[in-house]
Amino acid sequence: MKTLFEIAKKIELVIFDVDGVLTDGSLFIGDDGQEYKAFNSKDGHGIRMLHHVGVKTAIITGRSSEVVKHRAKDLDIDIVMQGHRDKRPAFAELVETTGLSPDVIAYVGDDVVDLPVMTQVGLAIAVNDAHPMVKRHAHWTTGAVGGKGAGREVCEFLIESRGLLESTLAYYLK
Repeated sequence: MKTLFEIAKKIELVIFDVDGVLTDGSLFIGDDGQEYKAFNSKDGHGIRMLHHVGVKTAIITGRSSEVVKHRAKDLDIDIVMQGHRDKRPAFAELVETTGLSPDVIAYVGDDVVDLPVMTQVGLAIAVNDAHPMVKRHAHWTTGAVGGKGAGREVCEFLIESRGLLESTLAYYLK
């Protein structure tokens, strides 16, 4: 049986949910209907470091929001699929368009709507404050909660699985 590190080392694409994973799940909605979300800058830098070692990223989220579009563009996230309350069709489209096998894809989720995709990927990851059922179906659960460093933890774990974390971090000491 493969170890978690061996599985992680083969991951070529990470799919992140947004609400509850890249944010703490809070939704701020103004009187004008404008939606606001708070993203963790450390998670964002983790995504940048992950790209640097050749791992691609994607978002599949049930809600549609301009702020997600802007954040994804800022982080050079490769694929952004919004408005997919049932994430299965979006995942099938992603697999078809990328040509990647599900076993080289990781998914990071927090709620039961993420389970249909989590059960299909090679590495299913739950954030620490995920629904108990999501944690039961995850290969690994982060120590950090959604929106508070869980994304960064995922990125560093994947970088570490490649033996590149020390050299990636050493760059900042030059």
